[in-house]
Amino acid sequence: MSYQTGIVGGKVAASNLMDWSVNDSYDNTTNENLKDSGPKPGTVMNSVISNNDLVDTGLHSEEKGSTVLTPKNRKRTMISVYLKYFETAQDGKSRRCKFCGQSYSIATATGNLARHLGNRHPGYCKIGDVVNSPAPQVVTVAKKPPTHAKLPSVELDHLNWLLMKWLISASLPTTTLAENWLTNSFKFLNPSAELWSAEKFQTVLYEIFRSMQEEVRIVVEHVPPKVSVSLDFWTSYEQLLYMGITCQWIDENWSFKKVLLDICHIPSPCGGPEIYYVLLKVLRHYNIESKILSCTHDNSPSALQACHTLKDDMDSQKVAAFCYIPCAAHTLNSIINDGLSTTKSVILKIREFVLELNSSKEISDDFVHFTMAYQEGNWKLPLDTSARWSGSYQMLDIAFKAGKSMETVIRKYEEQLGSRLLLNSTEKNVVKIMHKYLEPFYKTINNICTNKELTIGLVLFFMENISETVALCKDSRQSPDWLKSAAEEMCLKAQNYSDQVCNVFIYMTAVLDPRIKLELIPESLNSESYMEEARNHFIRNYSSRYFPSIPNPYTTQELETDVSVSFAEEIARKKRRASLNSATDELTQYLSEQPAPVQTDVLEWWKVNGPRYPRLSLMARDFLAVQATAVPPEDIFCSRGDEIDQQKFSIPHRDTKALLCVRSWLQSGIKMSYKSTEIDCERIMDLAAASATESSSRSFDRKQKG
Repeated sequence: MSYQTGIVGGKVAASNLMDWSVNDSYDNTTNENLKDSGPKPGTVMNSVISNNDLVDTGLHSEEKGSTVLTPKNRKRTMISVYLKYFETAQDGKSRRCKFCGQSYSIATATGNLARHLGNRHPGYCKIGDVVNSPAPQVVTVAKKPPTHAKLPSVELDHLNWLLMKWLISASLPTTTLAENWLTNSFKFLNPSAELWSAEKFQTVLYEIFRSMQEEVRIVVEHVPPKVSVSLDFWTSYEQLLYMGITCQWIDENWSFKKVLLDICHIPSPCGGPEIYYVLLKVLRHYNIESKILSCTHDNSPSALQACHTLKDDMDSQKVAAFCYIPCAAHTLNSIINDGLSTTKSVILKIREFVLELNSSKEISDDFVHFTMAYQEGNWKLPLDTSARWSGSYQMLDIAFKAGKSMETVIRKYEEQLGSRLLLNSTEKNVVKIMHKYLEPFYKTINNICTNKELTIGLVLFFMENISETVALCKDSRQSPDWLKSAAEEMCLKAQNYSDQVCNVFIYMTAVLDPRIKLELIPESLNSESYMEEARNHFIRNYSSRYFPSIPNPYTTQELETDVSVSFAEEIARKKRRASLNSATDELTQYLSEQPAPVQTDVLEWWKVNGPRYPRLSLMARDFLAVQATAVPPEDIFCSRGDEIDQQKFSIPHRDTKALLCVRSWLQSGIKMSYKSTEIDCERIMDLAAASATESSSRSFDRKQKG
């Protein structure tokens, strides 16, 4: 679903389309009211257009000498000084706004130009709408002395809005623009350029945040009946704990949607009660407290306590079914770190070599040459040296597959690198064992990070494979003792995750994945009791969705015939019985069919097969939006996570909420707005480029004529 904001400013009233008389004047009180702590009203959406076109006098001053013009007396005419913001349409009968494309008939446009700018593009109407042009008098036109071509003027708010967009996109604090060197660099290009102060940038940023947050609230209010949320936690350089809350759902077209709701500071002592209070406040602000179906947390004890409290609260109010889920990616990352801990010293030695390899072209060229000579594969440089899983496994991979080339390069540059980087026989054996042991992990994580349809069912299928790999290593006689010890710790964490997700809620979420159903569901979840509970939940909450006037049948006794009931009640019960039978048939038929191939697009499958299961598809839309991970898996396993963590870590408290929220909303497709006025930075860039081209062209023409 694409997010659309309101039209800039507001709609032009119908009365605006009427002609204005010659004596009409534009009321500038609107502009005075706009002068506040934000950007100057005259430049909120200024276009970089030359002021030379303000009034067309109809005179040409290119002739030499002086010319006396004595035209006949004629009626005074009106000329709008705002024509520079409009262009004549191809039909020649209307004028079109260069900002938003709104068209007005030429016959009635005179009085509407300023009003249009005042309503939709505040600040462009400072100089009045109409200029009375009296009948021309005797005018002496003298040849002007030659002047040097001027650089195109830099519009104040033009520049500052583009800098604001840059700060948001790069997640940089507003104090970045307080550096004098940066300000002086812009003045070097154009002495008239001025930047807002850091305080003003921060004020405008928070106003953008408030405007866009209202747009997000409107979007979330119109989502389907059920949504899921996920929680992300991190600590900044100021030692402040933050929580990001993201909302996910599946729309009526079977498209997956998600939007960041808020970035919240968790007050001290940052425990479960504080997290619960902040989370509940956000859910109530967006009015989704009764819509939330699940919450995926980061496995921390405080988050677990907060989710448990939220579930108790919702259960006591009988709002709806609710479940909290541990993050599979955080769990898997913790399991892997236990395994890598035994080879930490070896990986550090390999990483030091790779860092030198990436920084020296001479060394990297030799390494590529030796790998080709020894037939040890083709390596894409620079190599990933992240301390995350992607980088750590890369270290083992290069030492295992290109060990001979690595050793040759170290010996050649021994004076620069040192012999300490050479791996001894024991370390080489450790690399060989760990590379083989972690290869299934590499394949699983690659599937998790690249799969666009990462449902609970698919993740459980992957996690079961990991648990089996760890168990085999723990029980194998061929495994060395140090690896068995690591495998035991890994096995405990895998079992703990399995215990937390072993419930009927996860069972329902898994079987609704057409790739999983009952055939590929883990043994720990495959029980008749879960099946019966899932069937009852489906009947209570989804079977009578098409008959809203009929109460949900919680017991089968309600379906028994009673001679005392009226004829209307009997008809209602028959409809309800038919609805239940049809719903049961849907579930039975769905589960009896073979699972779809693993590569199947789940949402597309339900979009096509939804008409076959009209009630079950409603349930699938709710449950398939439940997230298996609190954050995208690549943010945990890949080097991209390092960049994200660095940005979050370095942002000061006063900018964190607004900066990260606005950045996420822009990435989600929501337009940037300031006081309900859309700020189209792409359009500003286009206008600036067009103005610069036009200015250069005029300068070239003057030089040619000179």
